[in-house]
Amino acid sequence: MELVSRTVVLAALMAFFGIVLTSAHSDHYAYEKEPNYWYDLGQQELQAALRMKQQGVAKNLILFLGDGMGVTTVTGGRIWAGQQHGLYGEEHLLSWDKFPFVGLSKTYNVDSQTTDSAASATAFLCGIKTRQGVLSVDGRAVRGNCSKMAGNEVESIMNWALAAGKSVGLISTARVTHATPAAGYARSPDRNWECDW
Repeated sequence: MELVSRTVVLAALMAFFGIVLTSAHSDHYAYEKEPNYWYDLGQQELQAALRMKQQGVAKNLILFLGDGMGVTTVTGGRIWAGQQHGLYGEEHLLSWDKFPFVGLSKTYNVDSQTTDSAASATAFLCGIKTRQGVLSVDGRAVRGNCSKMAGNEVESIMNWALAAGKSVGLISTARVTHATPAAGYARSPDRNWECDW
């Protein structure tokens, strides 16, 4: 009964938002105006999710990161890509929309609501929140102060993989010392300390 109730609520929400989204569209997508279209679509997606089964243990982990790529940016990209295919856009699926498992992370800092790439990379690569502008050190470290760094270093997922005998690699379109890739291997109380001079 609980599954049925959740399904009805999900279908109703999808129908509501679908009707709101399509209200500005022409009759080209008239079927979207029919509630049953959204109920059926919700049922299909729910059943597909329920049929998914874990197939053993993952052999590899590949983390793709688009810096600054939040929900609104992805939504804009999805709409634009759909329009390039002659659609309105919202109904289009990007490649990762089809992945069996996806996740979101909230990468705020311990000292700031809006994060920078050093602290956000520390969050998703090391699993902790930290201060703005520091790499792979916890929130007790002080930006720009080496004496406050000792003992506050944290390990990244790359270190964990190496410790487990796995191979790791890092590919970046930015310089490898830039904050986002550097959080995978470096520990620094200042993201701008990319060299000795």
